[in-house]
Amino acid sequence: MKLIFYSSSGWETWCLEHRPVVPEGVPILIDEDLQFEDGVDQRPTVTVNRWLRELPSAGVHSPNSWEVYARALRAWMEFLADRGVGVFEGRPRLRAALSSYAEHRFTGELAARFAPATWNLHVGVVAAFYRWAVVEGLTSAEPFSYATALRVVRDMTRRVERNLAKVRAPKAHVTVKHLESDFAELFVRALEGLRPDGTADPRFRGLEPGRNTGVAQLVLSSGLRRQEFTYLLVHEVPPLPPDPTTVPIPLPVAAAIAKGRKQRTTWVSYEALSALHRYIALERPLAEAGSSWHPDQKLGPPLVVTDADGRGGTINGRRMSWSRLGPAERLRLVDAAGGSPLLALQRDGSPFLDWATVFRRASDRIRTDFDPRFPHVNPHRLRHSFAKSTLEQLVTGYYQQAAALVTDTGTDPALALFLTMSDPLMILRDLLGHSSVATTELYLRRLDTTRVFRDAYEAVGTRAGLTRTVLDEVDDEFNDDVGVAEVAG
Repeated sequence: MKLIFYSSSGWETWCLEHRPVVPEGVPILIDEDLQFEDGVDQRPTVTVNRWLRELPSAGVHSPNSWEVYARALRAWMEFLADRGVGVFEGRPRLRAALSSYAEHRFTGELAARFAPATWNLHVGVVAAFYRWAVVEGLTSAEPFSYATALRVVRDMTRRVERNLAKVRAPKAHVTVKHLESDFAELFVRALEGLRPDGTADPRFRGLEPGRNTGVAQLVLSSGLRRQEFTYLLVHEVPPLPPDPTTVPIPLPVAAAIAKGRKQRTTWVSYEALSALHRYIALERPLAEAGSSWHPDQKLGPPLVVTDADGRGGTINGRRMSWSRLGPAERLRLVDAAGGSPLLALQRDGSPFLDWATVFRRASDRIRTDFDPRFPHVNPHRLRHSFAKSTLEQLVTGYYQQAAALVTDTGTDPALALFLTMSDPLMILRDLLGHSSVATTELYLRRLDTTRVFRDAYEAVGTRAGLTRTVLDEVDDEFNDDVGVAEVAG
């Protein structure tokens, strides 16, 4: 079964009166014989493709998630086809196939085995598809069984449902970690080519240490998600205040690159912003100067930027705000002086995107050369580290005290008032981009920080109770830790 991604490029030549109402970049599954029907009957791939097209209207906005969902369904459908089982057969046959699929993924060939988290993710995707198909009247059978139970949350009893095909995994606080301050400092130094004591590491052979260090400090200080900092433009980096300050500097996050397209403002420390500006002033110009880089033609024609500032720029002769540009458009931007206007560049002036590899190599080097306890660090682990360290500073009153010290200076009275008056969980909710303080509270519990700070914010949280939306949002935060390669199987 083939997996392709939809592009509307050249639709005018398709003999259509109007542009197709298909989301750009949505995955499409095609059987090997390139047919979509047998006689008058549509094949299951047609139904699956319809479900994939409707994901954005069901609240799944990330193209990365679309691909994960498509790969999970393709793996299930290919397994059924190999066993001669139809996607919409009766429940007994589907149940038998599900049992065989579980055996295949847990005790089958080594290359086919899933970790528990990956299995649960695949089960969730396949179950969501069958639930949708039942509601749409496309089938009356699904392979899964469910158990219900009562859960008490803040003196409120709620009925929850559990898919019995999912396996029990270790407690979240065992599997999901953050970097303590000493490990965070060790990680930043390793990216910079330094030993734990701050001296130069003669064995370091890494490239672009200023870029890697600056971006890592940015994420540790702001909690940006991988997509948010990967597609951040150099023009969107806040200016460095003239004098060092203990009050964090606001950092707007454009809706077009934020998860769920929710615009927010987080913050960044003076120290992290200073490191980022050092990269922008010293190392980055070497990459962009005289660069002849242009985006891949498959992405579309280049978008040439002139007269750029913090709000926007002139793109192909038209003034446009950065907030309107998503990842796909940002990859097509070309600075008139050469190179990409994205913050992080490769040596030829092209955008740098592979942060997972950079962080993994730094983690491996630390574990091999300095500390065998050091964990694997992916981009989202730095976001978790930000959440934990920021909560600690908020609860201990660090930011409130800092705000009080500068209230009379007029540096940023609105920010000072926000820090002084707001509740720690409310602040962290806004910085992380959560829709509810309940999401933030559960997210922190998954980080195992509530055991440390429980007494400080026990009385804080929503009184409206937990909703499925809240729980899904928390799960999404930690699903980002599952590598796409692992999910693809």
